[in-house]
Amino acid sequence: AHAASAILNFTENCTPDILTPYLDGIVSKLLVLLQNTKQMVQEGALTALASVADSSQEHFQKYYDAVMPYLKAILMNATDKSNRMLRAKSMECISLVGMAVGKDKFRDDAKQVMEVLMTLQGSQLENDDPITSYMLQAWARLCKCLGQDFLPYMNVVMPPLLKSAQLKPDVTITSADSDDEIDSDDDSIETITLGDKRIGIRTSILEEKATACNMLCCYADELKEGFFPWIDQVAPTLVPLLKFYFHEEVRKAAVSAMPDLLTSAKLALEKGLAQGRDETYLKQLSDYIIPALVEALHKEPEVEICATMLDSLNECLQIAGLLLNEAQVRGIVDELKHVITASDTRKRERAERTKAEDFDADERELLKEENEQEEEVFDQVGDCLGTLIKTFKASFCPFFDELSIYVTAMLGKDKTPEERRIAICIFDDIAEQCLEAALKYYDTYLPFLLEACNDENPDVRQAAVYGVGVCAEFGGSVFRPLVGESLSMLNNVVRHPNALQSENVMAYDNAVSALGKICQFQRNSIDAAQVVPSWLSCLPIKGDLIEAKLVHDQLCSMVERSDRDLLGPNNQYLPKIISVFAEVLCAGKDLVTEQTAARMVTLLRQLQQTLPPSVLASTWSALQPQQQLALQSVLST
Repeated sequence: AHAASAILNFTENCTPDILTPYLDGIVSKLLVLLQNTKQMVQEGALTALASVADSSQEHFQKYYDAVMPYLKAILMNATDKSNRMLRAKSMECISLVGMAVGKDKFRDDAKQVMEVLMTLQGSQLENDDPITSYMLQAWARLCKCLGQDFLPYMNVVMPPLLKSAQLKPDVTITSADSDDEIDSDDDSIETITLGDKRIGIRTSILEEKATACNMLCCYADELKEGFFPWIDQVAPTLVPLLKFYFHEEVRKAAVSAMPDLLTSAKLALEKGLAQGRDETYLKQLSDYIIPALVEALHKEPEVEICATMLDSLNECLQIAGLLLNEAQVRGIVDELKHVITASDTRKRERAERTKAEDFDADERELLKEENEQEEEVFDQVGDCLGTLIKTFKASFCPFFDELSIYVTAMLGKDKTPEERRIAICIFDDIAEQCLEAALKYYDTYLPFLLEACNDENPDVRQAAVYGVGVCAEFGGSVFRPLVGESLSMLNNVVRHPNALQSENVMAYDNAVSALGKICQFQRNSIDAAQVVPSWLSCLPIKGDLIEAKLVHDQLCSMVERSDRDLLGPNNQYLPKIISVFAEVLCAGKDLVTEQTAARMVTLLRQLQQTLPPSVLASTWSALQPQQQLALQSVLST
């Protein structure tokens, strides 16, 4: 049993490539232990085997035919009360092996296993039977493995699962200073003191409830539109649990399930599987879920769960989109203000703690963790605002007018790089989505952006140079007075000696893209004969694949219209352009869309036919050998 538990410890954090060389030996030894007469040894072997399968994934397929008969035999035959734990562990092991090897390999055995589970589910299990919790988790794993093939079993699985999720906590409340002791020797009771009350809670019930809520979340996530028939029962079960303060896992599961329920409803409506319901159903569901999530966020005591709630809220906003009404947006914006203020207050209190005489290294480590959680909260606030801006565009500006004071505060020198990055990204979204309506914010934000182009943090630099590009594109005459300073700042980024190091390459690529936008949209305000070739010399870009596709498409369009500044006197920059085309086409679909690639090939064929042979030969010889080969193959097909 100790040896099996050592295997468990070894495999739990193991990757398949580390584990694979040892699998033959480990699996054959564990199979011997499975046949041991001592129950403790068998249980240890089952747990270890489950972990081995989970860690080795598809590499476990070759052992499946040898292992599964033993596992099924234990599941079928371990029926005595004394064997309850053994049977529970066999369920866990079978479901993890099934997930590891995949649906095609597991399908036939899965049917038999589910028949046994259905029989067990129908029998009267005792309240303390460990099989209940193991069975809930096994069903969920079988669902993950089988996907939509699991739907026929949902009528069996869901009723007991809902019953477990709806369990009332077993709570005893006494006065904190009374002599009536809650039985603190009982391991299954946890005691917490809240104000002047002492509360005792039976943990086994809470754990079953948490498992059930996690499983509901898992089914909704896995089955998507197939989960639709259950939404009307699950939503009223989980929404109140957003404020279930007795157990964090219950709250977390409820929070995670909210976007899954909305996704299920949306997909069912789109695919015509919504049993006669129309979009008003999705509106009613989002009207029920989103305000409840916002209210729960307001009262949530744990910073980590606040971040999770914001993440879920953001997903819900993306699904609900324009179904949100103005009052709901108002509620969300007010709550985001509250979140920012509360976070600032907590950070100030932490800063005060560092001044205490007894502040030590342990406390410093704890503070660091707490501040990282705050950064995650800010990150999610930025994402929520980004979604609202992308959804409502210019009509969100009145709300942004109120939020702007909070956003500009995040740009301060005393703020962390992450806060500055988030604030800049929020403005970038406003400038990109609200177009003319955003011009009134340029005076406030562009000086911050231009300064941040030199920030020592590469993520801040990336957000800043991207924003400069957006303002160049949409700012028109409002941006014109800042063109000179913008060029100078962008030039600093692309000409920096370390610009192409891995941590800086995203900022570099976005700066090159911004230069391209100044060339395209602010041409009259620049010395194009100098700036355009300077931009060309930075191409191709290869780090930010989204920007790469846009920039290389822009280059293609400029060649198509024979841009004089790009081609240069006597077409002197043509060899550079052709080498960029060659490099981009060599890279496959990463750096260019299929449409742009096809246009590049057409241009190259035209050049082949129209250029004097001597120019063509010198251009060709300037290419690297692999580029020459790649171009020959592209042009000949």
